[in-house]
Amino acid sequence: MNIIARNKKAFFDYEILEAYEAGISLLGSEVKALRKGRANLKDSFIKIIKGEAFVFGMHISFLETTYTYYKPSETRERKLLLHRKQIDKLFGSVMQEGLSLVPLKIYFNARNRAKIEIALVRGKNLHDKRESIKRKMLDREARMNMKNYAKGI
Repeated sequence: MNIIARNKKAFFDYEILEAYEAGISLLGSEVKALRKGRANLKDSFIKIIKGEAFVFGMHISFLETTYTYYKPSETRERKLLLHRKQIDKLFGSVMQEGLSLVPLKIYFNARNRAKIEIALVRGKNLHDKRESIKRKMLDREARMNMKNYAKGI
């Protein structure tokens, strides 16, 4: 799996409940840009409109080497390719339980297809965010101590 972009802010701001893999409907120049690693998921979100899932705010930069007269919008909405049952389940969770849908990462799978990992999330409170910062710092310190201990042996 070749990971192109991660949404680090989603891991910090949200509690991830369920993750799904979805295909993305892209244009040729956008696939080339993804292969170069020119994507950003920072402020992106997912909406279900008329029974179809779309990702909004995902930024895929335009490459200078592609055809210059046909230049797609860098932050246009892109259709997600999911099964009907998955879309219905996600839509029900979003409407009834007040959850959100966010993209976590974009990658190329083993068959060299661009995929996006989306997640059903619940927002964290301030104290939850502080707790995750503390946990991250403790893990970092433990790794450093283990590294220094291994050097001493």
